[in-house]
Amino acid sequence: MRDDGVEDIEIRLLLEAIYAKYGYDLREYALDSMRRRVLAALAKSGLAHFGELQHKLLQDPELFAQVLSDLTVRVSDMFRTPSVYRVFRERVLPILRSYPLLRIWHAGCATGEEAYSSAIMLSEAGLYDRVQIYATDMSSDAIEQAKQGLYRADRLASFEQNYRAAGGRDNFQRHATVAYDHIAMSESLRRNILFFHHNLVSDRVFGEMHVIFCRNVLIYFAKPLRDRVLNTFVNSLCAGGFLCLGDSEQLSLQHKPQFSDFAPAERIFRLGTLSMGAHA
Repeated sequence: MRDDGVEDIEIRLLLEAIYAKYGYDLREYALDSMRRRVLAALAKSGLAHFGELQHKLLQDPELFAQVLSDLTVRVSDMFRTPSVYRVFRERVLPILRSYPLLRIWHAGCATGEEAYSSAIMLSEAGLYDRVQIYATDMSSDAIEQAKQGLYRADRLASFEQNYRAAGGRDNFQRHATVAYDHIAMSESLRRNILFFHHNLVSDRVFGEMHVIFCRNVLIYFAKPLRDRVLNTFVNSLCAGGFLCLGDSEQLSLQHKPQFSDFAPAERIFRLGTLSMGAHA
């Protein structure tokens, strides 16, 4: 019979190994919840025991990316936190309109809903023809789903409600087709979104981004890794570029002086001094 005490020790050791190797800090999550997720990840992997799973995770970043999506709560939605998109539409888009070409990065895009939300917003503002959206995630499975742009039809009511709350100017279904129990995002939206695998922990900087969305990803990172990722964002943004974080996320003390609080309640920050345009 399995000793729950030994099992809990093995789970804690696994989480310590993940933290030491990859910088993802899952150690403070409720143990009962994490136990269920780790057991599910072990069963899905086909491996015999936690020790084998730990060994393979430390050697194989691709396997880690797959397991990480099982251990973390991957929550995404169209126009998630609508107030963020409403403020972005009202205050950020007028500034972006002055650029002939726009580059936007959705880091940790999960299954793509927020990248498509940006595409809809930019399309309705008449800016989509001049934008390239880069949407990245370390989960290959999530990226494949995002590329397809297919979502369950029972999410339509939530999508439409968020769209209207975010200041949507049209009918959401003009941007998608509902058929065969799925919502399919329109081809016209998909054409300027490039989805691909990218690991924030280890992969390269993106240059000259005008906007970076990274919402509810940093909450999983320990402080050293969080600072490294914020450094990546600073080095990826053009002067005066915008960084959009999640509801529970803030800039570190190290990085706060580099940004102005453009819309702090919505966690929208602008790279540069206050004089550069906190109220531009």
